[in-house]
Amino acid sequence: MDSSGLEFYTTQELIDELMRRKTFLGVVVHAKEDFREAEWRGEKLFQVHFNSNLNAAGACEVLTAIREHMADRLEG
Repeated sequence: MDSSGLEFYTTQELIDELMRRKTFLGVVVHAKEDFREAEWRGEKLFQVHFNSNLNAAGACEVLTAIREHMADRLEG
């Protein structure tokens, strides 16, 4: 994938590219529906993606670490 002009790719194409990469070790979380408002209103549904470099337990550990980091920043 050419790194220039990323705005011309869909969200799904970008996620698919990350999931194909053997060097990607992480989790992608995105809103199930496009978000085009200035402010977040109401509830949103999210999708979580991870590739074969992580199993479900590893993905949960990453998300837990993110949650804890964000909670610490909100409290501090």
